[in-house]
Amino acid sequence: MRVALFGGTGFVGSYLIDYLILNDYAPQVLVRSGSENKIRSECKIIIGDILDKNAVEETIKGSDVIIYNIGIIRDFPSKGITFDKLHFEGFVSCLDLAEKINVKRFILMSANGVKENGTKYQKSKFLADELLQKSNLSWTIFRPSLIFGDPRGFGRPEFCSQLKQDMLSLPFPAPLFYEGLLPLNVGKFYMSPIHVENVAEFFVKSINKQNSFNKIFNLGGMHAMSWTEIIHLIALAANKCTWKMPAPVFIIKFISLLLDRFSWFPVTRDQLTMLMEGNVVKEQFFDDFEIIPKKFDLDNLDYLSSNDK
Repeated sequence: MRVALFGGTGFVGSYLIDYLILNDYAPQVLVRSGSENKIRSECKIIIGDILDKNAVEETIKGSDVIIYNIGIIRDFPSKGITFDKLHFEGFVSCLDLAEKINVKRFILMSANGVKENGTKYQKSKFLADELLQKSNLSWTIFRPSLIFGDPRGFGRPEFCSQLKQDMLSLPFPAPLFYEGLLPLNVGKFYMSPIHVENVAEFFVKSINKQNSFNKIFNLGGMHAMSWTEIIHLIALAANKCTWKMPAPVFIIKFISLLLDRFSWFPVTRDQLTMLMEGNVVKEQFFDDFEIIPKKFDLDNLDYLSSNDK
């Protein structure tokens, strides 16, 4: 069975390819020119951009399933890199061609907490979700919380590695964000970290799992963890100082207002907004998919101790 994969060169995409091949699927992957070395040789590679309809159509032709996994964590409109283009316009192109070519199975990577009136990231994901649900395809939407795991090089962004680089490798304590003027709830927003291998398993097992058709699954680990707990474990795994300091988020947002258009600045206003909202998943689906959850612990964060990541 052939699977058209969009977003195969990124962090999650590399694991999706591994699990597709492990389960005897044949990935057909759209790849931008110059990124061919990020893709395993077993894949059929189509060179092009997600807004190139000819390349998208070539990727979909002959496939039985489409997985749309393209996603960015921040946009740079001045460079033409926007949430709307990659999360929505590119998705619409794939959806239209799926209906034209008659590929009925479509699996979408979304995100926990998407909403119409949220940040630009949340809204672009929400609009794609809504459109897919209105289609006549056999669709599945996955909405993960924080995804962690070894980024395996190639400059793939991964939350814990980025946090190690941007906040824990600097010569001052890690920030424990809080709302308002007084540090009454320092670091008390929660997330449900889920391992990237588990996410890949959910996607691949859903391909032929009919009771996953036309359903939305919010994915998260077995235990919700506070920002303070997450920072502490990442620091321990990375062999970094675990000193922490309360940080009023409104001050960081003001600085971001001036600087988040630059790629070297580590965080945007929207990212801070979503961080403070928390990202907890209450319902679990590991048993339904016969998946063994991987914990957010020192053993599964050991990739952070490497100096080259």
